[in-house]
Amino acid sequence: MAIDDRTTTPIPESTGTKQTASTWSALRPLLLRVHFYAGLLIAPVLLVAAVSGLLYALSFQVEKVLYDHELRVPAGERVLPLSEQVDAARTAHPEGTVTAVWPSPEEGATTRVLMSSPDVEEGKSLAVFVDPYTAEVRGDLPSYGSSGALPLRAWLSEFHADLHLGELGRNYSELAASWMWVVALGGLLLWIGRRRAAKRSLFLPERGPKSRRRTLSWHGAVGLWAVTGLVLLSATGLTWSRYAGENVDVLQARLGGTTPTVSATLDGAAPAADGGGGHEGHGTGHQQPQAPAGADVGIDRAVEAAAAQGVAGRIAVTLPADGKGYVVKETDTQFPAHLDSVAVDPADGRIMDELRFADYPLFAKLTRIGIDAHMGVFLGLPNQLALAALMVGLILLILWGYRMWWLRRPTKERTLSFGRPVPRGAWRKVPAVLLLPLAAGTALVGWFVPMLGISLLAFLVLDAALGALAARRASQSAS
Repeated sequence: MAIDDRTTTPIPESTGTKQTASTWSALRPLLLRVHFYAGLLIAPVLLVAAVSGLLYALSFQVEKVLYDHELRVPAGERVLPLSEQVDAARTAHPEGTVTAVWPSPEEGATTRVLMSSPDVEEGKSLAVFVDPYTAEVRGDLPSYGSSGALPLRAWLSEFHADLHLGELGRNYSELAASWMWVVALGGLLLWIGRRRAAKRSLFLPERGPKSRRRTLSWHGAVGLWAVTGLVLLSATGLTWSRYAGENVDVLQARLGGTTPTVSATLDGAAPAADGGGGHEGHGTGHQQPQAPAGADVGIDRAVEAAAAQGVAGRIAVTLPADGKGYVVKETDTQFPAHLDSVAVDPADGRIMDELRFADYPLFAKLTRIGIDAHMGVFLGLPNQLALAALMVGLILLILWGYRMWWLRRPTKERTLSFGRPVPRGAWRKVPAVLLLPLAAGTALVGWFVPMLGISLLAFLVLDAALGALAARRASQSAS
């Protein structure tokens, strides 16, 4: 995504004061050099993330075709009780333990019974697909994550996240997310700061014969349209990251934006190891008796109790376990989102706690919507098509950037060579009154986003080493 156009010029002074033009003239070479090296060295990582992200965005629709037998059934006249459907799944897989149930969300769709099973790897569930009209088991597949990704999408999701290399591979995706917003915003400033005869060229690429200028035009115009989406993907991607993600969690907690959870702990039961849940202002105000051993009103009564509180439609039901009751939560991420949840006492079917999405803190709402949009589940197909288009745009931006670099290579030499980098020493042209706050801000961002800070420091060391090597060669040549 490197933009290193020698023909670009600063914005004309007529658009602002001489001081503004002078500031931009001082900052532009530094920004151009950072953008060049980031685009050159980080682009391979971004390219892998873009290709894997594109395949993931397309996998939602492929999944519907590939697993049609498990997902779809002929519509019947009467939907059987959920308990019968769960019993059918247990009969088919007696070795598994039912943990959650996703009732059929629409006519002709199967019910998904999730099990912990020795037949699936850790972190995944065995999804048993049951015909809601006949209780016939249509098949079973490993399922991953809150979106219920089946094998194809789960494989692509893990590849996008860590290249199937575990914790070591997560560094790749964090590096990509850490730099993408820097490259995108830097390119935006460079593109807006160009002098141009017509405003049209800011938004639309130029026409004409193939040339480096036309490649730059496509690179800049497409980048302008894609920059908002790329920055949002970068921000939401960092929430999943290993190092920056911890800082995001701390910041979110201090801003009062931690996502609340419904409290399903039964009276007298030990709290869960993770702190269990609960949330301020949503309790019932009194304690419920703990369910005697074996007392259970059943999943059908629990769903009916939740529906009476308005929690219905596309839902997921977590079964009682470890001193907790039923948790029934809405999973409709379409706009407007329906994500309310309630906890139901298995002893008598009473509501122990409820949580409305409308009561989420604003930051928690934005985080949830942002993550769902990153996953392609916020608006369904339109969301997935937008992600696919954004990934295609990112791939083209990277390829155009490398092409511009290639076209800058010396052509008179017969040996293989590459494009010349932006001249060194750009930081010396920045006034101290700007350089010091800029350095302090960069250090702060580098601390908050460690992979960005570490890699930027590595760039500086590399740049200094190359500069020293060039000076040594020049000295030897002169002598």
